[in-house]
Parts: sequence; structure tokens; C-alpha cells
Amino acid sequence: MGALARVFQQWQQLQGSSSALGQRLAQDRAYRLTSVAEVAQAAEAGFRLDVNRATVDDWLRLPGLSIRQAQVLVDLRQSGVSFHALEDIAAALGVAVQTLQPLAPVLSFCYYDDLSPLVIHPVAINQATLADLGRVPSLSPALAQALLKERQRRGPFRSMADLQRRLNLSADTIATLMHYLRC
Repeated sequence: MGALARVFQQWQQLQGSSSALGQRLAQDRAYRLTSVAEVAQAAEAGFRLDVNRATVDDWLRLPGLSIRQAQVLVDLRQSGVSFHALEDIAAALGVAVQTLQPLAPVLSFCYYDDLSPLVIHPVAINQATLADLGRVPSLSPALAQALLKERQRRGPFRSMADLQRRLNLSADTIATLMHYLRC
């Protein structure tokens, strides 16, 4: 077999392995990349991790990141920090940029305007005040009062289903409110 044929065969094997890995990543949300080679294959297959929307589980899909590091990144993001470049993540973790460079092919730095009126900021129903609930679209003042009374009388809501049951809300009402409230 000639050199050109070997290169073509290796390329085909790489393409096959990256598409197989892409399918695995799409089907198994808990699949963790195990090496820098897999990171490169995942990038070729189209896998991207949006650093400004990633959960702890998302971060843990990358090789070499600890759960503590993943939690730091998520906590910072939830407190309003946006990551604009690999240097931001390195600074947040206290590591050299070169340490994270092998992960760069799968990292996506998207910008989100959290102050936009188009972005929904769910209200935590177990900590919300009447004023907080008053800012929730489709939540009447009477329903807001009932929610606070029920929470005070029987304790925190365990889930949206618990809220629906305890306040005897219709499926349509809870379907609307679940976008604006969280337990």
C-alpha cells in the first residue's frame, strides 16, 4: 500500500471514530472524554461546550477537570461572571492557560445579555417576597398571596408538582408559571 493510500485510510479511520464519538456524546449526556485525542475528535464531530451555560455535569465531561473546579466555574457564572476567553477560565481556576489549551477546541465562548428583557430570570418560590412574585408574568396578586400563605403554613415547596397540588392549580397555569418560578 502506498503512502498516500495509508494517509487516506488513517483519515477514514479518524473520521469514523470522530463520528462514532459524536454519536456517543449526543446519546450519552454523561459520557466523559478521556483524553486530549478524544477532545480533538469530539471537536471534529461538532461537540461544543458553551462555557457560559455549562452545568457541573457538562464541565465534568472534559478530561482533567475536578468536580471542585467544575463547581467553581458554575458558581462564578451563577453569580454573574461571564467567561470571554480561555484566560478567564484559567484565572478562575488558578491554573496556567497552557494547562487548559488542549480543551480549547471544544470550548465555546458565547455572549448572553442577562439584563435583556427577553431573558427570563426565574423566581425562587421558597425565598420570594410578595414584591418578587409581583414581577412574575401571569401570576395574579391573589395567587401570589395564596402561594406565600401556603408556604408559611406548610413549609417550602418541594417541586413544581407540589406547588400545583397544594394550590390546586390547573395544568395550563402551572405550564405557564414553571417558566418563571423555580423551587
